[in-house]
Amino acid sequence: MPRPSRRFCAGFTLVELLVVIAIIGILVALLLPAVQAAREAARRSGCQNNVRQIALAMLNYESAQGSLPPARVTFGVDVADSAGRFGRNSKWSPQARVLPYLEESQFESLIDYERDYYDVQFGDGLIGAYRVPIYLCPTEEKDEVRLSSAGIPEHYPINYGVNRGVWMVYDPTGQRQELGAFQSSRATELRQVSDGTSKTLMLAEVKGWTPYKRDAVHTSDTPPTLAEVCGLAGSFKENSGHTEWVDGRSHQTGFTAAFTPGTKVLCPQSGTEYDIDWVSSREGVSDTDRTYAAVTARSYHAGGTVNVAMVDGSAKGVTEGVDLVVWRALATRAGEETVSDTDYN
Repeated sequence: MPRPSRRFCAGFTLVELLVVIAIIGILVALLLPAVQAAREAARRSGCQNNVRQIALAMLNYESAQGSLPPARVTFGVDVADSAGRFGRNSKWSPQARVLPYLEESQFESLIDYERDYYDVQFGDGLIGAYRVPIYLCPTEEKDEVRLSSAGIPEHYPINYGVNRGVWMVYDPTGQRQELGAFQSSRATELRQVSDGTSKTLMLAEVKGWTPYKRDAVHTSDTPPTLAEVCGLAGSFKENSGHTEWVDGRSHQTGFTAAFTPGTKVLCPQSGTEYDIDWVSSREGVSDTDRTYAAVTARSYHAGGTVNVAMVDGSAKGVTEGVDLVVWRALATRAGEETVSDTDYN
């Protein structure tokens, strides 16, 4: 009788299987950084597009109204006197006022600028709890509503601040002029940007939920050094800076050039170190005390790059390595400084 033939099934040995798994692991390790870099590039590009669109909205507002929107204006009728000053107190931000130019007209029509935003309801919460998608960078790590102490939706963060100058952002007496493209209680006309619209900052990225100190009388017109900031007085707020897109005050919807983009202002608080902003008497709190602010432009982008827009509407990325003198020159609209594109590109 012939013997039955034996059939052998080809297969992987354990060693071969382990080799294949190791090769796959190596390939994944090699490809993962490239995938992450591609995702970050997409996020950065989307963020820069947001900056550009907001800048164009500001310019469309200027074309319609004859000036850029003030940082914060009157509580009442929004009419300036012959000097461009507004009388009473209101806190609505420039970002709130340009919503019609960002395809948010239907929502913006719900806003009553003659009332405080805490008096304007929206759904189950307040008007400030509305999420404006274009005001959020894809890299924001905490894209979520801020609740009141009673658990009511109250505010939504923002990642793009308007240029409030270098250090002094408000003088309630009107004796000192602000230097930025956006002024508290004043409307800025483009003719006042004598440094050139392509050489003056309009917007820059900021991080939502930024810790800060506030409410301290300050009188020095000289910006502090990094070493001095932590010693400045003020009450500490752990995570509410740049969480109120409706609020025109500098620590909520602005930035200043006291420090270069991405500078870490590390200060200890109750045993924990925080990267903070600092603002003295908040705009509108005092009739006599000036407001000074070190509100740093920041982002989560790799390499510390911060997307900015100039007053002419152009957008670009600026790194934390930019010279402080150049950065402060870009934040003044009429400082007569000489700045070239190569200084910050």
